[in-house]
Amino acid sequence: MHFLLFSVLCSVSVGILFKIAKRYSVSFQQVINWNYVIAITLCYLFYQPDISAVNANAPWPVYTILAILLPTIFLVLATSVRHIGIVKTDIAQRFSLFIPILIAYFVFKEAISPLKFCGLFIGFTAIFLTLYKKESQQDKQNNWLYPAIVLLGFGTIDVFFKQIASYKEIPYTTSLFVVFCGALVVSTAITLYKTVIKKERLNRLSLLFGVLLGLLNFGNILFYLKAHKALADNPSTVFATMNFGVILLGSLVGIIVFKEKISRTNYIGIILALIAIIVITFSQLYTF
Repeated sequence: MHFLLFSVLCSVSVGILFKIAKRYSVSFQQVINWNYVIAITLCYLFYQPDISAVNANAPWPVYTILAILLPTIFLVLATSVRHIGIVKTDIAQRFSLFIPILIAYFVFKEAISPLKFCGLFIGFTAIFLTLYKKESQQDKQNNWLYPAIVLLGFGTIDVFFKQIASYKEIPYTTSLFVVFCGALVVSTAITLYKTVIKKERLNRLSLLFGVLLGLLNFGNILFYLKAHKALADNPSTVFATMNFGVILLGSLVGIIVFKEKISRTNYIGIILALIAIIVITFSQLYTF
């Protein structure tokens, strides 16, 4: 279980890092760019990816989509943390699990148990209540926009990562390395556009935050995979603990450390979010 704890800590620390970075003159695009340099380096050192296994028959369309989505959604995640805080952004990211469930039902016609439907209903209610805030109409739209993109984006990323995980001809860690390399190419292209065309200056502080972000992101992946290996007979335990832990710890950090304003309605949403995770986890174990 200690692997899960470390994974949760790394995941929540990403939001904390973005929150702290907001106070300094850093370029979030540059931060994300350096993050992939570190992630690729660590992925190569820890997993020794078998590059020779990547050939013309590899799932290149999936690799390409992930390479584009990862750096762009990451940028939205950073923006969401800056605008609406860690609490709401973490919940939106955790509820991205809805997307693969809904795609399995509507696209692949997989059966969904009544219990899982119940969990989905509670979850959608939780999202609405967690993100609800009495403000002007424009502010409301802005509050919904960033977490909505985070939810849809990470949900889509999860679907494609599941596809490369099911591709047995190439080890998952090798595919992960290829995707990171592609993400670095895309991210570097965006950074070059901002520095050359938009005249944005490179700065050392962005490098520092980027290195920290890369360490946290890779730590999250490393410990999550180790947890799945250590608890191979209990994948639902890993799934539940990870989501439950991030929502709980992220909420505590946001409310206590960063004094994020949470209404009574938002608190109800957070409680419902935890209940939804529990219900969905039980639905993975039992069919009613």
